[in-house]
Amino acid sequence: MLDKLQAIYERYMHLEEQLSDPNVIGDLDRFKRVNKDYKELHPIVVAFHEYKKVADETAQAREMIEDADFREIAKEELAILEPKKADLEAKIKMLLVPKDPEDSKDVLFEIRSGTGGDEASIFAGDLYRMYQRFFDTRNLKTELIDATEGVLGGYSKIILEVSGEDVYGLLKFESGAHRVQRVPETEAKGRVHTSAATVAVIPKLELEDIKVRREELRIDVFRSSGAGGQHVNRTESAVRIVHLPTGIVSECQEGRSQIQNREIAMQRLIQRITDAQRNSADAEQAAKRRSLVGTGDRSDKIRTYNYPQNRMTDHRINLTLYSLDKIMSGDIGDIIEALRVAENAEKLKTEDD
Repeated sequence: MLDKLQAIYERYMHLEEQLSDPNVIGDLDRFKRVNKDYKELHPIVVAFHEYKKVADETAQAREMIEDADFREIAKEELAILEPKKADLEAKIKMLLVPKDPEDSKDVLFEIRSGTGGDEASIFAGDLYRMYQRFFDTRNLKTELIDATEGVLGGYSKIILEVSGEDVYGLLKFESGAHRVQRVPETEAKGRVHTSAATVAVIPKLELEDIKVRREELRIDVFRSSGAGGQHVNRTESAVRIVHLPTGIVSECQEGRSQIQNREIAMQRLIQRITDAQRNSADAEQAAKRRSLVGTGDRSDKIRTYNYPQNRMTDHRINLTLYSLDKIMSGDIGDIIEALRVAENAEKLKTEDD
C-alpha cells in the first residue's frame, strides 16, 4: 500500500507543478482536467501524510519500550497511536477504492407517481420538496424540465436537471421505488394506506463518453400526442432517436421545444447504450453491486417512509431512522453517506475476493 501511496503522491506533485505551468493555464480544457485530477488526489495525499506521521511516532514508541525508564510512557503512547494508525489504514483503503467514472456527471432527476392513485401523486410532490431542500443545502443547481401535476396535488411526473459537483455520485442511490405508509388526506376512516413513487437518476453523458458515432444515429421528429393545446397539436416538437447498430430507441415529447426534447432523448439513448455496453462487459460485478444498492428498476422497493411511526427504512442496507419529519425536510445526507460507505465496503470485499 505504501508503494501505491508514494506513486500517488508523486503524481499529485506533478499535477501541482502543471497547475502553475503557463502552457496549462492557457489551455482552459487541459487546466480543468488537471485541476480535477489534483482535487481528487488531495484527500488521499493528506491522509498519506498523516499516516506517515503516525507510523513514525508508533515506530519510535516501540523503540522506547526497550528502555526501562520510558517503557510506561511508550505503552501509553502506543495505546493511542496503534488504534489511530489502524483507523487511518482503513480510511486510506476506502479512499483508494476506484471511483465510478460517472460520479462527476450532472443528472436528469425524474420522480413519478406509482401505485396508489392520487395519494401516490401527493407523495411524489412530497419527495420533490424533500429533494429540492437537500439540493439547496448542497448548493446544487436545478432546472425544471417537465412537470405534470396530480389531480389532488403533488405530481404524477416531474423531471429536473441537477448540476453541480459530483452530482451523480451523490444521488445515484436514490433510483428505485419509494414506498409511503400513512393515512391519506382523502381517507375518511383514518386507515393507513401504502402508496409508491419512483425515482430515476440518469447521469448526463455526452457522445464522447461512449463508443457511438453521429452517423450511427437516425433522428426523427413528429407531433407530440396528448394534452398540450395548439403548440403540441401543430408543432413537430417530439423527437425519436434510433441507434442503428443496436436498434436501441429513445424518444421524448415532454420538453417545451424540439431542442429540449432532442437533448433529453439523446441523454436517455446514451444511457441505454452505456448500460448495454456495461452489462455485457462486467455483468458479474454489476450483479454484486445491484445486490447492495438496487438496480434502479422502478419495481425495486428501496425505501419505506412510515408516517405513523415517524420511521424511514432503507431496505438495501437495513438502515432504520426514527426521524422521518427531519428527513422529509431534506435532511437525507446521513442516509446517502451510509449508502456510499456500504458500496465502498462492498467494492473492497470484491477486490479482496
